Amino acid sequence: MPYRTLNSEHLVTTVEKLERRIAERFPGCGLSKVCAELTDIARASRSKVAAASEPNMPLRIGVGIVVLLGLALLVYVGNIIELKRDSENLFGVLEGIDAAVNTLIVTGAGIYFLTTLEGRWHRDLALKDLHELRSIIHVIDMHQLTKDPSRTSTVGTPTPSSPQRPMSPFELSRYLDYCSEMLSLCAKIAALYAQGTRDPLIIETSSDLGQITSNISSKIWQKITLVQRHIATEPPESFEVSAMSGDTSSIGTAP
Repeated sequence: MPYRTLNSEHLVTTVEKLERRIAERFPGCGLSKVCAELTDIARASRSKVAAASEPNMPLRIGVGIVVLLGLALLVYVGNIIELKRDSENLFGVLEGIDAAVNTLIVTGAGIYFLTTLEGRWHRDLALKDLHELRSIIHVIDMHQLTKDPSRTSTVGTPTPSSPQRPMSPFELSRYLDYCSEMLSLCAKIAALYAQGTRDPLIIETSSDLGQITSNISSKIWQKITLVQRHIATEPPESFEVSAMSGDTSSIGTAP
């Protein structure tokens, strides 16, 4: 059912289109470079999520062989034990029962460890990717952090370290909207990992990333609302927003 699950192909196409839109609107800006990184993550996640949903046959075969060898060893040891009924005593029986129980517990723990190895391996890979996605979410937040929609009358006299490159209200609104779209797509990429698994830790981490992106998007839309309010009440030439200049590849400065 195509409308009940996320389609990774469509998601990658959407991220690629957003990257082109940002590059066309703000050529050479840092945000377009961040979106390019997000595009690479989306493409990689497509294959990683597909691989996580497929069984790892070499690992399963190896685990099966180890489990069978372990059980065969237990059967062999059980067959060579000599039972001396004429010399049995209470303490000897209790020691034998204790040893048997301990052996069964250790064997069961070993089998459980081996049979869950594939799931834990997939979990570690997914959590590593989700951690990378969390980092890029905060990079996007850094890009919108310096985009202040306040009036120029409240800025005062600029200092040598003040932002130097102006943005029009329309450009600022588009820039912030692009940031919000990127955050939404980050949440959808995280949801891809949760969609293909029942691991509670992966699902919880994906939901956490969705909540983080939602909170940041709420702050961004407050800024967009303020910009639109200024556009409606002020002449376009009286409102100008400055963006931070310099190296935009590290912490998310303006285009």
